[in-house]
Amino acid sequence: QVQLVESGGGLVQAGGSLRLSCATSGRTFSSYGMGWFRRAPGKERQFVAAINWSGGVTRYADSVKGRFTISRDNAKNTAYLQMNSLSPEDTAVYYCARGIVTGGIRPYDYDYWGQGTQVTVSS
Repeated sequence: QVQLVESGGGLVQAGGSLRLSCATSGRTFSSYGMGWFRRAPGKERQFVAAINWSGGVTRYADSVKGRFTISRDNAKNTAYLQMNSLSPEDTAVYYCARGIVTGGIRPYDYDYWGQGTQVTVSS
């Protein structure tokens, strides 16, 4: 069974930064792409960023491009999401997920999900 655990969320002022981590169990982490999604109150789950198995290919939603950076450390079985220049519109629960489609932007492109970490950006 694959488990994903997000951490690093919290409360930050607009313009600030946070770094989310996604620790995964199992020995197959380096074989899969990873993705980050978010769900704001009253809204659908939204794609944020994706990274391929090696970390050499990334993809971002237009709303976060230039502000967020996805990365991974295969030796640590961990994926990251560095979030800079945060705005209140970024407030959401952030989820990491294991990809079955490289660079996928739809929730069903991913098979295992973490429970999420809350990010709140105050104005």
